[in-house]
Amino acid sequence: MHRDDIIIKKAIIHILDSSMGIPVLSDNELECGPDLYDFFRVHIEKITSGDDIKTCTFDEDSEVLTLLNTFESDFFVDVSKNLAADLYQIMNANIEIPAADLAIILFRHSEVDYLGLLKMNYKSSYTHYTNSASGENTNDIVRQKALLPSESQRLSEAAIINLETMEIFVLEKKYDIGGVKTNYLSSLFLKCHGPLSSKAKINIVAKAIEQVNNKYFDEDDIKRKMEVKKVLYDGFEASGGLDIENVKEKLFEDKEDMKQEFEEKIEKYQIEEEIIKPQNPQTMKKYVRQFLKTDTGIEISIPMEVYNDSESIEFMTNPDGSISVILKNIGKLTSQF
Repeated sequence: MHRDDIIIKKAIIHILDSSMGIPVLSDNELECGPDLYDFFRVHIEKITSGDDIKTCTFDEDSEVLTLLNTFESDFFVDVSKNLAADLYQIMNANIEIPAADLAIILFRHSEVDYLGLLKMNYKSSYTHYTNSASGENTNDIVRQKALLPSESQRLSEAAIINLETMEIFVLEKKYDIGGVKTNYLSSLFLKCHGPLSSKAKINIVAKAIEQVNNKYFDEDDIKRKMEVKKVLYDGFEASGGLDIENVKEKLFEDKEDMKQEFEEKIEKYQIEEEIIKPQNPQTMKKYVRQFLKTDTGIEISIPMEVYNDSESIEFMTNPDGSISVILKNIGKLTSQF
């Protein structure tokens, strides 16, 4: 969703601070001016454009689904208070879940109404404070422990609900629930389920490749690591997605034992036949360059298109086992401070 296409209709904020013992629920909507509208639009855009978001479906026994099935904008405040109170009960029973303000936004995008649940976890920082009780100003610096994330920060927990289809976009983090790391937002509060996010799938594939490589190759085999990065980059460049079957064939070729181990590591996630297509360029940022560091402290950053060009760079293994990196056809060198 692009921020300019988001029309905010209603908004409210509820304080869910576990240390207070009870939630502080608002009885009135926010009076949003242009700055606050922009603040919410930016966060909604960031949430929906990220590759760590999951597209989920409500379970049949979801209380949130029951509440929203009869939702009408006239009852926005009451519905928001019910949602906030239910979430607070879960937070209050599990101290690992961070305190937050819950912003609930009713907005329209592409002729469809959505309900946004933005859990704005508190940040700590410092600000000035003036005490003039004695007739003289005394300026001090105090620590604020309940600051909200700024526009430049991306929320780690949120849900965007399509009020027509009841499809949910969920952004969440795991916290300790009864001794087990749990996605409480989807499993306990929303009661919904869905496939892994694109980012999670890419991380699973990368981790599986790393584990197989570490078993069959030396952990310090720099050429193998660069080869893996090249295969992943080439795959994205060719099709805009990560074809897992194609990656497996290119990386492991005729090594059937390595292929089998790779398959075993990802089959439990049921993604072995997928083509993963991230929507945010930042997700693939770490694959667009080869980052190398020598034992002498020299750092080299090579754009992948240059790495693929033998007329620009060459790696040579010397008789003593050391590696030489040859940079070719350099027209100009610049120095930066």
